[in-house]
Amino acid sequence: PDAQPSGPPLLNMNHYANKKSAAESMLDLALLMANASQLKAVMEQGAKSSFYTPVVTLIAISLCLQVTIGILLIFTVRWNLDDEQKHWRLNLMENLATGLVFIIVVVNIFITALGVHQP
Repeated sequence: PDAQPSGPPLLNMNHYANKKSAAESMLDLALLMANASQLKAVMEQGAKSSFYTPVVTLIAISLCLQVTIGILLIFTVRWNLDDEQKHWRLNLMENLATGLVFIIVVVNIFITALGVHQP
C-alpha cells in the first residue's frame, strides 16, 4: 500500500493566497474607514483650515488607490494558482498591489503630517 509521507503537511497555495488576500482586504478596509473619517473631519472644519485643499486631495488619492487595491485583490483571489499560465499575471498584480500599498503609506504619512486639527 501507498505510505503517507511523514512530516509537515503540504501547503495548499490557493488556500494560503486566499487567506493572505482576505487579511489584506481587512487591513485595506480599516484604512479606508480611517480615511473616510479623516475626510469627514476635514470637511466639517471647512476651507478655513490651513491645509484644507492638500489634505482633501491626499485623502481622495488614498481612497482611490485603496479601491484599486481592493479590486486587484478580488481578481487575485478569484484566479487559481495551479494554472501556471496565470502565474505571470498574478505575480504582476501582486507586485502592483504592493507598490500601491507603499504609495498609500506615503500619502497617509503626509495626511497625518498635515493633520486634521481641531480648532
